Amino acid sequence: MDSEHSDTHLETANSMSQPEGDNKAPLIEASPYEWRDPVNIPKRPWIFGRWLLSGTVACVVAPGGVGKSTLLMSMALSLSSGTSFLGKAIHGDPKRVWLWNLEDDMDELSRSLQAAASHHGITYGDFEGRLFIDSAMEGATLCTAVETKGSFALLEPIYEALTAELTRRKIDVLFVDPFVSSHAVEENHNTKIDQIAKAWGRVAKAANCCIVLVHHTSKAGSNEVSAMSARGAVALINAARSTLVINRMDSKIAADHGISDDEVRRYISVADDKHNRAPAEAADWFKLVPVDLGNGTSGNLDFGDSIAVVESFKLEKPSLEISDETREEILRVIAAGEWRDDIQAGAWVGKAFAEVLKVDLGDKRDKATIKWMKAQWLKNGLLVVVEKLDQKRVKKKFVEAANQEKFAAP
Repeated sequence: MDSEHSDTHLETANSMSQPEGDNKAPLIEASPYEWRDPVNIPKRPWIFGRWLLSGTVACVVAPGGVGKSTLLMSMALSLSSGTSFLGKAIHGDPKRVWLWNLEDDMDELSRSLQAAASHHGITYGDFEGRLFIDSAMEGATLCTAVETKGSFALLEPIYEALTAELTRRKIDVLFVDPFVSSHAVEENHNTKIDQIAKAWGRVAKAANCCIVLVHHTSKAGSNEVSAMSARGAVALINAARSTLVINRMDSKIAADHGISDDEVRRYISVADDKHNRAPAEAADWFKLVPVDLGNGTSGNLDFGDSIAVVESFKLEKPSLEISDETREEILRVIAAGEWRDDIQAGAWVGKAFAEVLKVDLGDKRDKATIKWMKAQWLKNGLLVVVEKLDQKRVKKKFVEAANQEKFAAP
């Protein structure tokens, strides 16, 4: 425990144990639990699937450039329109949402919103009066805590004003993106960040809304992002009731699901990495798709802006429904030739699949599916990899039918 934290606790303890004008310790009494019928206990006030809970603080943790702000805009649009196009249930009526962005200007935010609305078929009338957007780049700055010359202070009038406006507008969800830009405090200081996070928690409780604090990761590199990947003090994550982590799809998952290498960056997953209010859920998957905003000038080469939008994606392993006869025909073709394991080889074994199935390996999705099928057949024992000399007497890896003699031509 640092000295500042220790001093704070000591001061609090002294003030409790020595009330003014009275040397006696304060009376502390334990409260017996009063039995309650479970059916009369209020349900937790979920807002958006099992991600956002009213009266609490949630965090979103993601590396830069992964599509975090794009996802948040779609979440805001889904909530305010009452349309579950992201695959997450909206509990009750459409929600009132406040998106406070501290990095982008209104032009950029408008591009993101209008592209998402166009892609998902949302009109202004679907959310009119329920969506509020502010930008620090347009003057709507936000600072909730400061420190100067070693002195730290929560700006209580700011929290009070936030609570008042959230209450006046009846906001259900407030997004603050990013958290680091909403205060002027050393982000690695646990005690101070803890106080800031808990102040936000009091606002959420008082205004009966969910406050989502968006946070960057530390140097995550190619590692999977978790709640502990958050940059700076861990106190922020500890104070949050849920922590959504955003990850890019890795190459192994892509290969297992028939997604080509040049498409893998279009896919992201979102999972709650802190399940203290809900059972653990499998990650939700989303695909980033380009949407033409239509703001170019016709008649020349200015085609306008292409804006990324997220859409729900069901992660399924690819499969080509084939009959037993087709499977045996593929094995016969493999048994009759010399097929290489290397996808770069001229006689790659995937060409035997493509020949029988009549698919185009020039199609990236078809090629990825063939790669997946070949891997599954190796795993299931239909195929084996053997090392032998090629025509140049160089040892290479070849793929053969596991029961080569059965399928070889008589």
